[in-house]
Amino acid sequence: MYKFLTIFILLLLPFCSSGQEKGNKIPLKVIEFKDNVDLPLTVKERRQIDEVYGPYAEKYIYSNAFRLNCIKDILRNRVVIKLITNKRDQKDCQKLSEIPVLNSFVPDLKRDKTFDPQNFNPLKYNFAFHSKGSTIYQVDNTNYFITIESQYH
Repeated sequence: MYKFLTIFILLLLPFCSSGQEKGNKIPLKVIEFKDNVDLPLTVKERRQIDEVYGPYAEKYIYSNAFRLNCIKDILRNRVVIKLITNKRDQKDCQKLSEIPVLNSFVPDLKRDKTFDPQNFNPLKYNFAFHSKGSTIYQVDNTNYFITIESQYH
């Protein structure tokens, strides 16, 4: 009887575990970059990367073509800053001051004291760059809103 039970369990076990794997997994779309990602980095973009990654920029960004393309895509296509003065068009959302600064690579990296949309470095902040949907943030005490567009258009 013991042998029968052992054989029965061993035969049944693969069916149980494979049944659990067939859940409601929805595969993510393949990330497709716009053509402007193929262009070389600008001086401003290189400065933004260096500000956040410091001595680790070469190792983690510049020497990894896919990661570099992801960063270029963020800087060129996925961060949208809008001035919305009409209160009815403004959405209640998370404030920029609530987003932590990404200072893992450069420990003394600080939050911007004032907001300048022309020189804003989105890489400095731990935004939800890899979420499935777009996310909106409001710059504190301003009518500026930052939208992080999804990489899975």
